[in-house]
Amino acid sequence: MTNLILFVNAFLSYLLIFVLIIALVIVACIIGVKWRKSKDAKAALENGADGQAETAGGHTAV
Repeated sequence: MTNLILFVNAFLSYLLIFVLIIALVIVACIIGVKWRKSKDAKAALENGADGQAETAGGHTAV
């Protein structure tokens, strides 16, 4: 019985660590997407403010 209690205790400890790591990964992904979207929005504003001509393909000329 003691071995079972020790096993369950160790299992729950590792499960808690796993859940915390997964939560950190999810938060990091959300922050990364948010930063990327803001960077793309800033780049779009800068490209529009520069007055660069658009090419026939719809890409801005660099």
